[in-house]
Amino acid sequence: MAEPIYRRVVIKLSGEYLAGSHGFGIDQPTVDRVADDLIAARKLGIEVAVVIGGGNIVRGVEVSSRGVSRPTGDTMGMLATMMNCLALEAAIERKGTPAQTLSAFVMPEISELFTRSATHKYLAEGRIVLLGGGTGNPFFTTDTTAVLRAAEIGAQAVLKATNVDGVYSADPKKDPKAKRFDRLTHSQAIEGGYKVMDATAFALARETSLPIIVFSIAEPGSIGAILRGTGHGTVVAG
Repeated sequence: MAEPIYRRVVIKLSGEYLAGSHGFGIDQPTVDRVADDLIAARKLGIEVAVVIGGGNIVRGVEVSSRGVSRPTGDTMGMLATMMNCLALEAAIERKGTPAQTLSAFVMPEISELFTRSATHKYLAEGRIVLLGGGTGNPFFTTDTTAVLRAAEIGAQAVLKATNVDGVYSADPKKDPKAKRFDRLTHSQAIEGGYKVMDATAFALARETSLPIIVFSIAEPGSIGAILRGTGHGTVVAG
């Protein structure tokens, strides 16, 4: 088995993926399978931190389009990410692996506050660390959060786990002629307007020299394959 090419990563998970086939809420079998993949990655000797979206519960942009202010809508979305973190933390620990949720918000009855030192401490203890609450500020996506947290904690890469196996020139579900890229620079990803991550996330990754690997989470074991360099995805770097 190939040795891992990274030793500390931030994995960005889509909140919508946790809904499974239901389209809304939390599908427990899906959460359990994601937990299995994260545990397998941790057993490779990788320090694993996770950022999860909240779109399976609340999408701030959609809420704000119906009359709620954007800051309020985004705050609702950030709270939804905390629900997903707690659900995934419970699934990981139920399987016998320690996990720890850290929040961008002060909520001592629910979760410890995110700090770099706390994250480093729990990663060193072998815990899978779940980073909830987004950046703690409106107008920033969880994609940007993942890159920000990766830069803050000294991660070597951001793994963007999504529903497609990389970055395409167009939506491959709608355009059969869409071209898949094996590799892009951050600048090419921004200039191409590819929707797999927002431009702010790509720009921050460029500024901090962080590679982003976009891959499909649909196949069991896909996280471990990417970490060993044998997985199928698009590398955005350099």
